Amino acid sequence: MTDIILDGSQGEGGGQIVRTALALSAITGQPFVIDHIRAGRKPAGLRPQHVTAIHAAADICAATVKGAEVGADRLIFTPGEQVMAGEYEWVVGTAGSAPLVIQTVLLPLALANGASTMRVHGGTHVPGSPSGHYLRDVYMPLLLGLGADVEIYLETLGWVPQGGGAISVQTGGGARLRPAQLVERGLIERVFGIAVGCNLPSHIPQRIANRAVNLLESVEVPVDIRPCRTRSISTGAGLFLAVEYGNGRGGFGMIGQKGMPSEEVAEKAVTALLDFHDSGAPVDRYAADQLVIPLALAEGASAFTAQAITSHLRTNIAVVRQFVHRAIEIDEQARTVRFAPVSGKW
Repeated sequence: MTDIILDGSQGEGGGQIVRTALALSAITGQPFVIDHIRAGRKPAGLRPQHVTAIHAAADICAATVKGAEVGADRLIFTPGEQVMAGEYEWVVGTAGSAPLVIQTVLLPLALANGASTMRVHGGTHVPGSPSGHYLRDVYMPLLLGLGADVEIYLETLGWVPQGGGAISVQTGGGARLRPAQLVERGLIERVFGIAVGCNLPSHIPQRIANRAVNLLESVEVPVDIRPCRTRSISTGAGLFLAVEYGNGRGGFGMIGQKGMPSEEVAEKAVTALLDFHDSGAPVDRYAADQLVIPLALAEGASAFTAQAITSHLRTNIAVVRQFVHRAIEIDEQARTVRFAPVSGKW
């Protein structure tokens, strides 16, 4: 079988190219080579979470790998077997993103013949990465709607720079992915979320939650934002929100930074949610990236309207097209992505 050749500098040139290629290589059994990894980022090359994701993908399909080292700009990945259900555990160095590792292997394991469990240790709430709450409250429900049997548990929260968090995932396996039509989102149903203070006084998450509730009064929908004080080896704070519609959902968060007032944390997260609400889209800009893989593999026609057609989304579609022979069209003006009504066999 001829290797698929990928250019890691294409489009936004980030780690999503590596993660998407790993997931689809494991699912389809097609080997790939990627050069110029993360050429668009500083520092370039693989970071710890990417290396852990590579090892995780290799573990579930007995792949042979060359180049799985921090800083490497070339990777050769050759699956050895079909994805194997089982019990897995991986550790990302310090506060490397555990959610990004999970996103790499979750769909392959959900499609495997048999139930699986995995636990990933590392950062659960890391800037520039989906949070553990986003994974649980947005990504998991979307997968459930497509036919995957998935449960996600946030065991311990991990923040920059120490990490120390843990997320566990269970999947029944054997998923038969269904197509979806997420073009019209319907009415807003609720907003919920959590204001977290980890190793911090209780008044900090309470102030974040109070400000967020006040800012969301104009939405005129049930709002449930709960303050939570927790402990871990790392210290952090943030607000993590989800909004549900009749046919769509989105998630938004803000991680506190040194010197940032609690009220500002709330304002930034709520502003992002309201911007999404005003867009009229059923799918936020982050979920759009993640929906491409399952919808490309599902049988039947699918479509979704995204908050924005981002460089990340275009790049992800370009990578998916290398592994799955299916027409995927982007309507830039309507912000809609459509998947042809054919079987997603590769």
